Amino acid sequence: MPNDKHRYILETKRLILRQFDVCDTDFIYELMNSELYLKNIGDRNIKNKEDAERYLNNHIRSSYETNGFGLYAVQLQESQCLIGMTGLVIRNALPHPDIGFCFLPEHMGKNYALESALAVMDYARNNLQIKHILGVANPENDRSIRLLNKLGLRQQSVITLNDNDVILFSTDQGR
Repeated sequence: MPNDKHRYILETKRLILRQFDVCDTDFIYELMNSELYLKNIGDRNIKNKEDAERYLNNHIRSSYETNGFGLYAVQLQESQCLIGMTGLVIRNALPHPDIGFCFLPEHMGKNYALESALAVMDYARNNLQIKHILGVANPENDRSIRLLNKLGLRQQSVITLNDNDVILFSTDQGR
């Protein structure tokens, strides 16, 4: 794996997943203000670079210390270009971690989300000993629903999360 200041977590055939760092603030600002992020995931009130840095530190990076995992920066191996994020999220309203993913629009449709999410699922099971993984998707987000199904998660119910109705998926069929 590349040797620099970032903490690398996973490597796939085409991708590197690593912990986010404060140097990724501009990327977080761009990603979280993209049209698809706002539509499918929600507005996190990231209106400027300071908001992005605060969110990065207080939500994304703090999860590594608190939970031992979190959302990871996804970058292309060949160019080191940062293209998205994939990882596990702890939500107070859910009993188990859920897998999350989001990519810049120009990097969608290339199976990067599937490749990175499969790697995270494997890492969760084999390294973190997490056996039960959830997923949530906006009912109108067909791409995320298809991806969660490809990951082996199955629809359980519709729940309200952050004042929005979402479909809850689970690795366990009975829960």
